[in-house]
Amino acid sequence: MTGYTATVTVRLKHGVLDPEAETTQRALERLGFELDDLRSADRFEIDLDAADADEAGERAGEMADRLLANPTIHDYEVEVAERE
Repeated sequence: MTGYTATVTVRLKHGVLDPEAETTQRALERLGFELDDLRSADRFEIDLDAADADEAGERAGEMADRLLANPTIHDYEVEVAERE
């Protein structure tokens, strides 16, 4: 078994109300920053042992499906890197 870190980034789907991002975007604009859109996201870093990176990604994806993300309102992506 090899040690991996799976990073799961969970964000609201486009069109779902994101009050945290809206408030932050307005504050940034008041500070003089120009931007088209801003979305907030949650990031989970999961350390796990797996036979290979594909297995680690599948396990992290299952965690996202079952608990970390609500598929009705969230999209997520999984990135896997071998731990050093």
